[in-house]
Amino acid sequence: MSQFSYQNGVLHAEGVSLSAIAEQYGTPAYVYSKAQLLDNFASYADACQGRDALVCYAMKANSNLAILDLLARQGAGFDIVSGGELLRVIAAGGDPQKVIFSGVGKSMEEMRLALEHDILCFNVESIPELHRLNDVAGSMGKKARVSLRVNPNVDAKTHPYIATGLKANKFGVAFTDALATYRAAAQLPHLNVAGIDCHIGSQLLDDAPLLEALDKLIELIDALGAEGIHLHHLDLGGGIGIDYGDEEDGAPVPVGDYLGRVFKRIDAWRAASHGGKGIKVIFEPGRSIVGNTGVLLTKVEFIKHGEEKNFCIVDAAMNDMARPALYQAWMDMQPVVQGDAPVGTFDVVGPICESGDWLARDRALAIAPGDLLVMKTAGAYGMTMASNYNTRGRAAELIVDGAQVHLVRQRENPADLFALESLIK
Repeated sequence: MSQFSYQNGVLHAEGVSLSAIAEQYGTPAYVYSKAQLLDNFASYADACQGRDALVCYAMKANSNLAILDLLARQGAGFDIVSGGELLRVIAAGGDPQKVIFSGVGKSMEEMRLALEHDILCFNVESIPELHRLNDVAGSMGKKARVSLRVNPNVDAKTHPYIATGLKANKFGVAFTDALATYRAAAQLPHLNVAGIDCHIGSQLLDDAPLLEALDKLIELIDALGAEGIHLHHLDLGGGIGIDYGDEEDGAPVPVGDYLGRVFKRIDAWRAASHGGKGIKVIFEPGRSIVGNTGVLLTKVEFIKHGEEKNFCIVDAAMNDMARPALYQAWMDMQPVVQGDAPVGTFDVVGPICESGDWLARDRALAIAPGDLLVMKTAGAYGMTMASNYNTRGRAAELIVDGAQVHLVRQRENPADLFALESLIK
């Protein structure tokens, strides 16, 4: 998080003090760095320079319109998993023809919307979905471009909730069924078989499982080519992890190193067998683009001393950041102002009426009531997984650009939350 640093003992986002942001915009708040976002995207774009490749940002990580707009201006495509996300891309000025539509449960309405906007491709995950999409496209007088999301049964060695490439997962077509499924797809009149896709999981610190999955996709592409089914793109999904500050997990593989190994293997495949000639390579990164662009800024309400635990009670909660409660995720907590309060060991918890409402456990912190804390590396899966549990309005979102602060999503208030409800007359 190079764009977040202490200056004269106060944590800054680029050139702006987080204390000043809290004073003007309140807490809790998500604060993002524009420079960090663009640097992270550039790590992918630079590694793809001179290649027939497309970086489709997986917007489920963070779908704020301002972030989508900034990435679209850099040439990004988008990986979506709902019709609502497609409408966000369009509202942000993104190009629908750079959109990949993933997900296991696409509705007919979502398929129609995507076909109306001529998206790049549907990542199809089952035979029933193939037939539904064929019927919808036929009813519209169109042909849908499809790739199959193939489940290569590769163990990503990540948290079971974010592992997606094993036999037991709901995602994709089994590798053993893929050839037959491609044959079936090629026979459907309103589908255009365009590519192959896989995504084996998220927060991968080692790229070995991804390269293993690539080898299996190459094997399948060659088998398809032998049957006259020639693909136009190879989509390796996302999954590269980021550093949350927990040293036990190790350092993530650098993006440039991973993409370099991918292109080296593809070049060797092309040279050895003439396979893959003219095939576009697509990546779907999410967390590795936005994760370390942001912090969750929160205020200490109370310090509570218990018999077994000491609690730092803050105004952010599990509805603002679900990862710790959902995945038991470790996320770094730091004070905004480096002061001289005594260091204690605390569980950092929120005000929600659930024992699972915790943000950090057993942290050594020098804090007092009224102090500000940040949860670092909170740019991914913060706002997109936020809820209104306990009728709590979702936090404000801000982007810092040098010395400027842009409010890119206003804080919700209680009236916003029940505006769509009505009484029985």
